[in-house]
Amino acid sequence: MKPQNSLNFSGGPGALPESVLLQVQQDILEVPEVGLSLLGISHRSDWFAAVIKETEDNIRSLLGLGADYHVLLLQGGATQQFSMVPMTLLRGKKHPAQYLHTGYWSGKALPQARLEGPIDVIWSGEASGFRHLPDDSELALSPDAPYLHYVSNETVEGLQFNRVLGRDDVPRICDMSSDFLSRPCEAERFALIYAHAQKNIGPAGVTVVVVKDDLLKDAPTNLPAFLDYRQQIQAHSNLNTPPVFAIYVTLLVTRWLKHDVGGLAQMDQINQAKAALLYQTIDQSGGFYVGHAATPNRSLMNVAFTLRDPELEKRFLAQAQAAGFYGLAGHRALGGIRASIYNALSVSAVQTLTAFMQDFQHRTSH
Repeated sequence: MKPQNSLNFSGGPGALPESVLLQVQQDILEVPEVGLSLLGISHRSDWFAAVIKETEDNIRSLLGLGADYHVLLLQGGATQQFSMVPMTLLRGKKHPAQYLHTGYWSGKALPQARLEGPIDVIWSGEASGFRHLPDDSELALSPDAPYLHYVSNETVEGLQFNRVLGRDDVPRICDMSSDFLSRPCEAERFALIYAHAQKNIGPAGVTVVVVKDDLLKDAPTNLPAFLDYRQQIQAHSNLNTPPVFAIYVTLLVTRWLKHDVGGLAQMDQINQAKAALLYQTIDQSGGFYVGHAATPNRSLMNVAFTLRDPELEKRFLAQAQAAGFYGLAGHRALGGIRASIYNALSVSAVQTLTAFMQDFQHRTSH
């Protein structure tokens, strides 16, 4: 039976809360306090300055961070951060920065970092097909590294760290693109966190960067203004024309997280429940569905799995699409099936998918 509306299980852009969509629908026609369409309000207006400030304050509040952390709302996606981080922290350094290669997206960061200075890939899961994550005993952490970089949740392979990595005396840099604001994360232990919005916190077009002041004290002074965190901080993310629409939607999502959900601990409980439903369906299928990630490293955001043969997967995807499930095909680098269950996707949506999975297994196994 097809749901009334398609359910978005895509790896990104992900679903947005219904209350946010309804508010945006109204504001595209007219933002009441301005009298103009959201799409026509100046990025230099007092209204938009207040939007940026509240978004910054809400993210600090949700993460429990003080004024020594700046929140930036930048363009270029997480991909731009693959370059901005080493441009700022690695140029001219004699010791290599340390990187983990735990999946598709962490692998994308490596060649960009190498353009700026030496790096040491201290662990890679490539040989095992990126099915598990390292234990602390497998990481040779250096006290001399300019920074440690890792991805908290690998979107493609469905792998997620459940602890903070690294040494407290070496800056931690973390790409949290696909699990940012999905659960508490001990944010104060990180020097810089970045996350593009299109998974959990907004539409495509804006990337959140949370950076601690003292990380930038020795940054190069000859960076292009657009790629200089300090100049972006000084301009309150308004150095050039920013994506007003995407930033405003991100503001609405942070309000939803604070006031409707009740904070990140409550959001985590909801996400845990959604993931448990899917993994239970996979584990109880008798091998009909096979999870990609090792059980201790399973992601709460991206559930990657396969069926016993490619033709059956094609039938599954075709029937799922006809039933109103959007975005279940695995990433082109991995294939298979991937159900992304970001913040705004409801528990009932996951229950609808698991019922479909159980029905599909029953119909094709007899």
